[in-house]
Amino acid sequence: MSKYITVDKNIMSGAPVIKGTRIPIEVILYWLKEGYSIKAIHKLYSWVSLKTLEGALDEAIQAITTLVFDYVEGHHFAHEKRPSQSKVF
Repeated sequence: MSKYITVDKNIMSGAPVIKGTRIPIEVILYWLKEGYSIKAIHKLYSWVSLKTLEGALDEAIQAITTLVFDYVEGHHFAHEKRPSQSKVF
């Protein structure tokens, strides 16, 4: 179960959002791609704690990493061992 991210079909049409908000994780990732720091993003969403933003990003990283490894294992590199589920960074 996720501590910082939730999916609910009644909130933002089921897009993954930061729990207790209507802020899609996709938007946070977009700001990062555009060069915003986590502190700059926090200024945009000051009602969300920095700890919550960082936690949501950690969960998003883990989810993406799991998806990529599952995809790779199911296709070309199934013979390689999957890394542990420890933090990527």
